[in-house]
Amino acid sequence: MSNYRAPKGLKQAGKALWKDVSSGYTLRPDERRVLEAACKTADLIDHLEASLVGQPATVTGSKGQEVAHPLIAEVRMQRVAFAGLLKALRLPDEGSYEGRNQQRDAAVSRWAQAYGK
Repeated sequence: MSNYRAPKGLKQAGKALWKDVSSGYTLRPDERRVLEAACKTADLIDHLEASLVGQPATVTGSKGQEVAHPLIAEVRMQRVAFAGLLKALRLPDEGSYEGRNQQRDAAVSRWAQAYGK
């Protein structure tokens, strides 16, 4: 198990994800890069969601029609990207007992719940 130093510039969600994953596992350099991208994506999701607070769910489109606020689609796309990054880390499924690691399962579960995986 290792505790790699978090990359500079991460915010609260990114730092927490980095700590959860890196403190319990020895990661290869490529896995650390994927984890860094996931952390930055978690921070971006938090920023986008905070930007939506107090905003209407719909806005007026280019032809005067009512459309979903553009940030709603962006949050959705970032959540898909985040889930893909977590999957790329190849962390074991909660139901998998082969190579199972309870700390890794707990970290993945917490982040999947928080970001809609």
